[in-house]
Amino acid sequence: MASHDHPSLTVDVAILTATGGGLHALLVRRDEDPGRGRYALPGGSVGRDESLDLAAERVLAAKAGLEGVFLEQLYTFGAPDRVPRARVVTVAHYALVDEERLAGAGLLAAAGPGSGGSGDASDPAILARLRVPWLDEEGGAVGAEAPDGAAVALALDHAEILGTAVKRLRGKLDYAPIGFQLLPERFTLRRLQEVHETILGRRLNKDSFRRRMLASAQIAPTGKREEETPHRPAELYRFTRHSAV
Repeated sequence: MASHDHPSLTVDVAILTATGGGLHALLVRRDEDPGRGRYALPGGSVGRDESLDLAAERVLAAKAGLEGVFLEQLYTFGAPDRVPRARVVTVAHYALVDEERLAGAGLLAAAGPGSGGSGDASDPAILARLRVPWLDEEGGAVGAEAPDGAAVALALDHAEILGTAVKRLRGKLDYAPIGFQLLPERFTLRRLQEVHETILGRRLNKDSFRRRMLASAQIAPTGKREEETPHRPAELYRFTRHSAV
């Protein structure tokens, strides 16, 4: 019986962060076929007695050193030809991580210059900036570029998986506190707006955004201000709702 008659089940995790004015994803270079030399989302097979969520958590811990971050199932990708000469179904997940947490895990440094990596599209792991060619929630594949600006060749259907993750984020931003997952515990209104603009891919009116956020009861002042800033220290806020997104 042909191998494609026995489907394999995997998980792939889109690890997303908002940094440098753009939405970024952690990618790893494949050292084996299919897609050898191309970049892919961290992933792995699902164990016989392992749940999908536990498999995704294991991938996060093993391949990115991340635990306890926001993680949600995204979509099941099961086109018969998504992997050449094999039948592989993957349940994609996405994880949202604020840039301070990534830096603490060494992922920001490891994906760019200054940490043994050149920051170009030949490193074993890169934090790639996503290039979204569509507006709002149209959906579709997205592109990616290395820290040095070079285009990144994505493996398999991972451009579509990343595009689906971006569409999910944009769709949930107005009704769920999704943006707070990309922020540290304390943040400024300026940084909150930057995260929303990064997800949406467009600028927002400063005054109307702040009015909406302050009226939403989702945030509260901490009574503290920024430190070590060249401009007037801005007030720091915290997220007040802890429901799942």
